[in-house]
Amino acid sequence: MSTKDKGAISQFIEKYYLHFNAASVVDAAKAYETQIDTGSKMLVSLAGAMSTAELGKIFAEMIRQDKVHIVSCTGANLEEDIMNLVAHSHYKRVPNYRDLTPQQEWELLEKGLNRVTDTCIPEEEAFRRLQEHIFKIWKDAEENGERYFPHEFMYKLLLSGVLEQHYEIDIKDSWMYAAAKANLPMVVPGWEDSTMGNIFASYVLKGELKANTIKSGIEYMTFLADWYTDNSKNGIGFFQIGGGIAGDFPICVVPMLYQDMERTDTPFWNYFCQISDSTTSYGSYSGAVPNEKITWGKLDINTPKFIIESDATIVAPLIFAYLLDM
Repeated sequence: MSTKDKGAISQFIEKYYLHFNAASVVDAAKAYETQIDTGSKMLVSLAGAMSTAELGKIFAEMIRQDKVHIVSCTGANLEEDIMNLVAHSHYKRVPNYRDLTPQQEWELLEKGLNRVTDTCIPEEEAFRRLQEHIFKIWKDAEENGERYFPHEFMYKLLLSGVLEQHYEIDIKDSWMYAAAKANLPMVVPGWEDSTMGNIFASYVLKGELKANTIKSGIEYMTFLADWYTDNSKNGIGFFQIGGGIAGDFPICVVPMLYQDMERTDTPFWNYFCQISDSTTSYGSYSGAVPNEKITWGKLDINTPKFIIESDATIVAPLIFAYLLDM
C-alpha cells in the first residue's frame, strides 16, 4: 500500500518520524506490515499496565482485522481490560501522582482505590464484580471434572453474557472481548501473580477450589510449543510491549523446541520488535538488545530486529494505527 492510501496518522509519522527512536517506529511498523502481507503470523506480548492504559481501544481492532495471531500477556493485563469494561466510571485519575504523600496513598487504599501510576482501579466495582461471576465458572468446571487455562475461563466469563449489565464502555473497545469472540490463542505466564490469581489461591487455601482446576504454566508452554510448530510454516514474528515474563516466557519456545526437543528444523522467530525503556546496564534481559537473543537461539542472524526505547503507551498505538491504515 502506498503512503497516499494510508490515513492521516500514518502519513504524519512517515513524514516526520525520520531519525532515532522515531525512525525505528516507522521501520518496525513497515516490517510488521510486511510480515502480515507475506502470510507470516505475529505474536504480541503485553507487559506493564497496557490494559489499564486502555490499549484495547485500538488493540481490539488489530485482533478483529487478523493482525495479531496469538497473545502473551501478564495476568494483570488479562483481567484489567475486563475490569475497565465493567467499572470504567469508577476509575479515578490522579494527575499529580508524583506529589502524593504516604498518607495520601493510604487514604486511597482506605477508599478501595488501587493506584497504577496516575489511574486508580476501584476494588469493589472492578475486582469484586468479577469475583462473583468467575468463582461460579471455576466451581462449575471443577464439579464437572474440567480444567481450563486462565484465559479460557475469562473467555467463558465474557461470552456467557453475565457481565453485560455492567458494561460501562463500548464493547468494541475491549481487546479481551475481541479475543474471546475470535477464540484467539493466548498464553498467560505467571497468572498467579494477578488479582484473580490471588483470589483463586485464596479459595484453594479455604478448601473451596482445587488448584488443578486451572491449567499450569508448563501446560501453557507445551500448548505454545504445539501452536508454534503448527503455525511456523511461513514464519512467526514477535512484537513485544514492555519486558518481563510476558515476553521472556514465549520467546523461549524456539530454543526449547530446537535444543531440548532436538527439532532442529524449528524456524527462529522471523521478526522481532521490542518497545521498552529498560537498559542493559545491570544485566537486564528485558533491556537486552535483540542481537543478544541470537546467542540464546531465539533469533536468526537475518531476523529483522527493532528496539524502540520509548514509552509503549505512546508508541504502540502509533504502530497499530499505521497497520490499520489510520
